[in-house]
Amino acid sequence: MIVPLNIPVHEFFNDEELVAFSIANPELVIERDERGQLFINMTPTFAISSSNNSELITELGIWNRKYKAGKVLESNGGYFLADSSMRVPDVAWIKLDRWKALSMAEKKSFPHLAPDFIIELKSETDSLTDLQAKMIKWVENGVRLAWLICTDQQLTYIYTPDSPVSTITFDEILSGAEVLTDFSVRLGDILEY
Repeated sequence: MIVPLNIPVHEFFNDEELVAFSIANPELVIERDERGQLFINMTPTFAISSSNNSELITELGIWNRKYKAGKVLESNGGYFLADSSMRVPDVAWIKLDRWKALSMAEKKSFPHLAPDFIIELKSETDSLTDLQAKMIKWVENGVRLAWLICTDQQLTYIYTPDSPVSTITFDEILSGAEVLTDFSVRLGDILEY
């Protein structure tokens, strides 16, 4: 369950304060929307969601190891986006040249960067409407390809900057298109639902 957090004495955390707050609370997944509202993920991931997320990271990692095209990042990595939000996807991928352009200080914090590709995996406690709005924000802030995977519907919503949202069932082949060249996966083969 993700809940909003209000801190009456402190209306808005700037980027440095948000990093410090995150470091002081390592057991929490903290996000900030573009209005400054903080959101805290209070629920540990259920075993099935954790397993499915691991499968997704593994598939992307195997592809990335073969092509050496970028960096795969897991669900604890946050990103400061252009709209002043700080978001945390379940899986992210950053193209290698963009990764190498980051300073070591940026790599040791939340970089001011939108990943090239992200995955959000809807858990049983997530709101589909909230996740769909979050996906739109990801793309508006520079993500080139985003997948919202809903195991309860056995459906993946695909978001790109220049196309309307499309869907693919778990029985169909999901493609990385021009963002993840030669990457494809059939989610029905790797996910449990």
